[in-house]
Amino acid sequence: MSRVLVLGGSRSGKSAHAESLVADRADVVYLATSAPVADDAEWARRVAAHRARRPVGWTTVETTAPSDLLRGGTVLVDSVTTWVAALMDETGVWREEPGAPDRLAGRVDALVNAWAMTPAHVVAVSDEVGLGVVPESRAGRLFRDALGEVNQRLAGTADEVWFVVAGLPQRLR
Repeated sequence: MSRVLVLGGSRSGKSAHAESLVADRADVVYLATSAPVADDAEWARRVAAHRARRPVGWTTVETTAPSDLLRGGTVLVDSVTTWVAALMDETGVWREEPGAPDRLAGRVDALVNAWAMTPAHVVAVSDEVGLGVVPESRAGRLFRDALGEVNQRLAGTADEVWFVVAGLPQRLR
């Protein structure tokens, strides 16, 4: 068992680096955490490019359920960023529903606990969104803060942490 977190900015090469870390394994479950977006051809092209890069033998599971980290074997999560965005949507944070922050906290706790307890070899990809300007919108700030907290919590129990800049992976731990 090991937990590896790969961080980086958008288009930094973090997904390709994460894929290279499990390239020699035959039992990879690719956890895709973003749902298809209707009528978004550009997003569909991005998803297709990721799929085309994966070896044929990998199994793809589309989910936001942390229990899928407990499968065993090798799991590649791409990405924590879209997972957190989905959790914020599922818990009503974007719509400012009553109790939404508590529901989000519970889902985040479940994700972090699954990460800490998994018997699998897990490589998770996440964006480092704290390097840019303070988002102009409330929603942007909420997202940045939530993802930053999740990244810190995952990194706190990770066996390895990588930061990818301009396609150059740097091992932090």
